[in-house]
Amino acid sequence: MTDIREVTVDELRHLVTDRALSGETLLLNMGPQHPSTHGVLRLLLELDGEIVLNCVPDIGFLHTGVEKNMEAKTYQKAEVMTDRLDYLNPIGNNLVYCLAVEKLLGLDVPPRAQAIRVILAELTRLNSHLLWLGTSALDLGAMSVFLYCMREREIILDIFEMCSGQRMMTTYVRPGGLWRDVPVEFESAVRNFIELMPRRIDEYERLLSNNPLFLERTIGIGVITREQCIEWGVTGPIARASGLKLDLRKARPYSGYEQYDFEIPTQTAGDVRARYQVRVAEMRESLKIIRQALDKLPYGPVRSNNRKYVPPPRSEIGVSMEALIHHFKLWTEGFHAPKGYVYATIESPRGELGVYLESDGGTKPYRVHYRTPTFAHLQLMPLLTKNHFVADVVAIIGSVDIVLGDADR
Repeated sequence: MTDIREVTVDELRHLVTDRALSGETLLLNMGPQHPSTHGVLRLLLELDGEIVLNCVPDIGFLHTGVEKNMEAKTYQKAEVMTDRLDYLNPIGNNLVYCLAVEKLLGLDVPPRAQAIRVILAELTRLNSHLLWLGTSALDLGAMSVFLYCMREREIILDIFEMCSGQRMMTTYVRPGGLWRDVPVEFESAVRNFIELMPRRIDEYERLLSNNPLFLERTIGIGVITREQCIEWGVTGPIARASGLKLDLRKARPYSGYEQYDFEIPTQTAGDVRARYQVRVAEMRESLKIIRQALDKLPYGPVRSNNRKYVPPPRSEIGVSMEALIHHFKLWTEGFHAPKGYVYATIESPRGELGVYLESDGGTKPYRVHYRTPTFAHLQLMPLLTKNHFVADVVAIIGSVDIVLGDADR
C-alpha cells in the first residue's frame, strides 16, 4: 500500500471516511516502530476519541524479494532462503518447499525421514506458539508468562541446534529427506521435553485462563464469525477459534500425518480469548503427535537413494571419487527438473502455508510463489478492530499472530 504521506486527497478518500478529511476524526499512525505491532507493521487508525472507526494496514517495510531471489538459484541453493520467510516456522518453510520439489521430481522420502520431519514440524509449532503466547501476554502486561514461555522455547532451540548446528535457520529438511540423521541424544532430549511440557502449559493456563484482567481484555474483542472466515480465506487457529474445523494435517495429510491420532481444537466465540484457547490446546495436541512419532520412529536411511537429485552422504565423499564428482556437480550445476508446475501445502502455526513451484526444465525454478497466512490475515485488521478501543488493537494484533517476514516477500 502507498505510504500515506505520498497519496493525494482523492486517493486518501478511499482509505478513510469523509469525517477524517474534514478533521472531525483523528488519523493516528501506529508503527512501524511501535513496540506492540509485532514487527515493522504500520497501521493507519482513524479514531473518534479512543474508538477505532477504520484501520488501514501498511506493509512492505520488511520486503526482501525472497521469491524472486529464489528463482535465480538452483533448487537446492534456493532452499536456504525459505528459512527467512516466517522466522518462527523455519522448518515448516523448509518442509513445504521440499514437498513441492519432491512432488515436481517424483522423489521418494524414507519412512525415518518422514517421522523426524513430523517431530521437528511439531516442535516448530510449539516454538512458534510459545513465542506468540509470551509476547501476546506481555502486550497485555503479563510479564511472568513471557519469561516462562522463553524458558521452554530455549529447550526447543537447543534441540534444533543439536540436530542441525543452528538454533533457528536450520535448512535441515532437504529434498528427498534430511540433511543428516539426528544424533543419538535426540530421542532422550525430545522425550524429556514432552514429559516436562504438559506441566508448564498448566502453569500458563493458571496464570491466564481465569485471570480477570486477561478475560476483560480478550472476551468479545476482535470477533470474527465462521462465515466471515470462509469469505475472507482465513485459515489456522483464527478460523478454528470461530468454529471452522479445518486443519491441513487432517484434510490433506502430508509427511505421514495420517498415521497419527490427534484432535483439531476448536472454539466458537471467534474472539481474542477463543484464539488463545485454540492455540494452547494445539500445543497439547502437538505433544501427542511427537510422542506417537517417537514411539513409531523406524530405523533406516534419512535420504532418498535417487542419486539423480540427492547428493551422496558425506561419509562416501572421502572414499569414493564417483560420490565426490556427483556431489560437486549437484552443488555447482544443480539438477534439471522436468517441466511442469506443482502446489504443495502444510499447516503452519499460523494457517495454510502453500508454495507454487514451476519448472521450465532448467536447473533453477522458473516461478516460486508462496501463499502465506499472515498476508491473508492482515486484511482482517479493519474488520477486527472496528468500534474497539485503541488499547484493544494491541490485543487483536497479538491474537492474529502476525509475522511480517511471512507477508513481505
